[in-house]
Amino acid sequence: METFTLAAVSLIIAISLIIYKKNDPVQLSFAALCLAVFVNKTGLFLNGIFISDFMKFFEYAGFISIPPLIIRFSRHFLKNQTLFSHNDVAATSLFGMALAFIFFTPLYRLSHFHVFLSLYIACVILLCYLSLINYIKKKASGVGKKRMGYLAIACPVAAALSAFDFLHYYGYGFPPLSNLVISALLYFTLLIIAYPHLTELHELMAKAFFISIITAFTVALFYLVIGLFGKGTGLSFTHVLMACFVIVISISPFKIILEKILSAVYPESKDVFTSLYALDTKLEKERALFLEEMAPVLAHEIRNPLGSIKGAAQYLKSEAIIGEHHKLLDVIVEEVDRLNSVVSQFLDYAKPHVVNLKTQNINHVIERVISLIKTNNMLGNIAVETDLHPDIPDIAFDGEQITQVILNIVFNAVDAMPAGGTLTIRTSKIESETGEAVGISLRDTGKGIKREDMRNIFKPFFTTKERGVGLGLAICQRIIKNHGGHIRVKSIPGQGTVFYIRLGVAPHLKRP
Repeated sequence: METFTLAAVSLIIAISLIIYKKNDPVQLSFAALCLAVFVNKTGLFLNGIFISDFMKFFEYAGFISIPPLIIRFSRHFLKNQTLFSHNDVAATSLFGMALAFIFFTPLYRLSHFHVFLSLYIACVILLCYLSLINYIKKKASGVGKKRMGYLAIACPVAAALSAFDFLHYYGYGFPPLSNLVISALLYFTLLIIAYPHLTELHELMAKAFFISIITAFTVALFYLVIGLFGKGTGLSFTHVLMACFVIVISISPFKIILEKILSAVYPESKDVFTSLYALDTKLEKERALFLEEMAPVLAHEIRNPLGSIKGAAQYLKSEAIIGEHHKLLDVIVEEVDRLNSVVSQFLDYAKPHVVNLKTQNINHVIERVISLIKTNNMLGNIAVETDLHPDIPDIAFDGEQITQVILNIVFNAVDAMPAGGTLTIRTSKIESETGEAVGISLRDTGKGIKREDMRNIFKPFFTTKERGVGLGLAICQRIIKNHGGHIRVKSIPGQGTVFYIRLGVAPHLKRP
């Protein structure tokens, strides 16, 4: 069962990478390596059932394919900074073909030949590992170095656990672990190369933990059904666990393959194969498009009578005698202006934001914002402290839109500190494999946000202010998302709130 599990996991990983990333050489080379493992372990598994020379050759072919493929993956993964050259890939491929020819000669059955073959593959894997260590020490930096370090630790741990197989072969009662350990190592490597945004070990472990939870639930459900409707099963717990794990990780690639097949057969009925959650997302996009089309018309129909009302009120105000009527006309003009502001904010939220990119320094934008709010006396008793990173990288963003985001958050901070306080604005440099990024934090010492309100603060029209519209933070979130960034908030009632913004350049926004 352990051999079958490794074969299945290898195949699923390969299919997943081919489906999701067709043009990434790192992922495609790892997919090819996983296919070689699949061929080797499938031949070994089937040979244990059918015992034939064909299955033995199938196993052998996969085994000798591993050296050139692992060298190729290593070169792509380490950006060609390895102990191997491109010629070594060709050399090991030719050597593998020579070894395949030996299969048809009596030399194949010699025990020394099998020892030589195992040592040959082990030496290639060791040199690839040493290339990884060397790259981490001399070439890698930042997030990439950290993630490669996780893989550098995982490899010797997997080797140590696999060594327990010797105890199994010599009859000490230990179960064979190597195939299961290699399955885990392949899956962990998949997480490293396929999820570059997971930069911390706990994030990678959380992804693996999520799969583990679903697998455990599937196992529990299996035993529940067997217990209720069956008379027991002769399967061991390990076999059930491995089978459930294979099923869980195969769902996503199988679903995509099935959708492509069914979409080709029923091209007009694509929604039939869409989940309820995906349909909800589609409906949400359609509602957003309808809102974009409706908002300008609605704003026009509202602003026209508002202009007439304001004009009439201002005329009457100029003719009215100073007194109660004059005050009432002031109220009319003030409320018309406020309603016009609401319509403007509604338009800002509903209309699609065109991002006009310009490479610039975020510190300069923040300094302009601080100068603006100080010039207009918006702060009152609030002190502004800044900690702007001096070596912040220039990145491409829309200065006007990011200014709007910072101003909206600053206005909220001012409203949260009516008796005064401190507003602290910081910038930081963020190292990322996808490019340079910057971090912005805006911290106030105000009244904070209630825990029950935290989940709603970015929702349109949600507000805790008496005269608020509830679109400011929703607009901020949309602008940051359009820039390919992230915005999040932490708050402690009575102590203050801090907004974190990560601002980079999304791949579809990068300049050619």
